[in-house]
Amino acid sequence: MTEPQAPAPQEGGENPSFTKLAMRNMVRKGKLSLGHFALTALGFMGFITLVAWLGRPQLPGG
Repeated sequence: MTEPQAPAPQEGGENPSFTKLAMRNMVRKGKLSLGHFALTALGFMGFITLVAWLGRPQLPGG
């Protein structure tokens, strides 16, 4: 496994924003980032579904 590299300083002495660094890292890592995003999305959807199911109203006569 390679060690993370420090971002290269940009011209003009400005530090790149966190968003730009995150986007660059996501593009560099490719499928791994997409896989993590998919797992996060599925986990979140499952959690929301579970909370909705547990909190459903109990209607009489049902």
